Amino acid sequence: MTQERITLKNAVVLDVVAGTLLPNHRVFIQGDRIEQVEPAGVETRFPAEGLVIDVKGKTVMPGLCDAHVHVTAWTADLSELMRSSPFYTAARAAGILGEMLARGFTTVRDGGGADFGLVRAVEEGRIQGPRILFCGHALSPTGGHGDMRGRGENVVEGVSSTVSLGHLCDGAGEIRRACRDEIRRGANHIKVMLSGGVVSPTDRITNLQFSEDEIRAAVDEAEMAGLYCMGHAYTARSVNRGLKCGVRSLEHCNLIDESSVELFVKHEAFMVPTLATYDVLGTEGRFSAEVLSKLHEVRANGLRALDLAHKSGVKLAYGTDLLGQMHRHQLREFALRASVQPPIDIIRAATCNAAELFGEAGMTGIVAAGARADLLVVDGDPLCDLGRLQNPDGHLAAIMKGGVFYKNTL
Repeated sequence: MTQERITLKNAVVLDVVAGTLLPNHRVFIQGDRIEQVEPAGVETRFPAEGLVIDVKGKTVMPGLCDAHVHVTAWTADLSELMRSSPFYTAARAAGILGEMLARGFTTVRDGGGADFGLVRAVEEGRIQGPRILFCGHALSPTGGHGDMRGRGENVVEGVSSTVSLGHLCDGAGEIRRACRDEIRRGANHIKVMLSGGVVSPTDRITNLQFSEDEIRAAVDEAEMAGLYCMGHAYTARSVNRGLKCGVRSLEHCNLIDESSVELFVKHEAFMVPTLATYDVLGTEGRFSAEVLSKLHEVRANGLRALDLAHKSGVKLAYGTDLLGQMHRHQLREFALRASVQPPIDIIRAATCNAAELFGEAGMTGIVAAGARADLLVVDGDPLCDLGRLQNPDGHLAAIMKGGVFYKNTL
């Protein structure tokens, strides 16, 4: 049965690519796609049938994309997570996903934890949430950012369990097998750990992880499947190695330098800062002094790295990397980036830039004919006031994903 056409009239459409507002437009939606976007004064070829909604001058813009989430991370204690029941984790993930959609996020890219089962549950409407692009398990060397064992733990069983964020693999052969397994399960991308991390218990931020041969093996496997690699990295050394080896999406990147931004531009790669997680981990996370020391090191340099990348023309996407109860701060990334970027560039990072990173340019992150009908109706102008996007209860009049309203107060 064909879904009836939906027409949004009297809309101010936000063209995120051009960075302009188009007043008094109509948006025609058929099924899960935008059929046409046109000025109200133009004689339309689309009949005025189905559901016609007057948005009364509110802003119609693309649904938001978060390019770095962990939808199964219901706790910031990743050691606890890997020992939990997959049934309990799925139940908690359902709540996390529903809250993300309620904030206006219609597509998210998972950096470790989600799988084909959660994707299917969302697609079938059994769980309300954004569309999920997933990697399955992130690949980590022994002792790397995906290895949550303490120094006195030697048993490997469970480290790469169903509900773990990471999978341990050493050597190019193991990496190729791990990549092929994630691809077999339907992964949209492959994630590799390229440096130490904040919450991993036994590595240092300055660690390099995986040899260049190992990184290239992951990139090769991803490319053979028509996918790409995203890489966890903080330091200039780790970021630069990843870029030279063909990693397309570099996450965090707090400690980069001028040589890094030159390589980003040269390779047309994407940087995904995740400032929100550092902003709240220190106050809401319960960590050891060692972990807090690592957190301080990366937090102090996050805005500097973003400013350097922005001024150098690096492609930037929106990411948050929040864990546990801290997911509720997902929109805080807008406020943090606003100190070094204009609103339109932050919005692009969460819409058309993210879509390009996902390989979905023209299909996601824009309001245009042929694109997914993932739309927000915002009370006010987000180009002048980013706070309109940070207060969904007060300013999001409607949330549509795939042509279906999940919120509609129009």
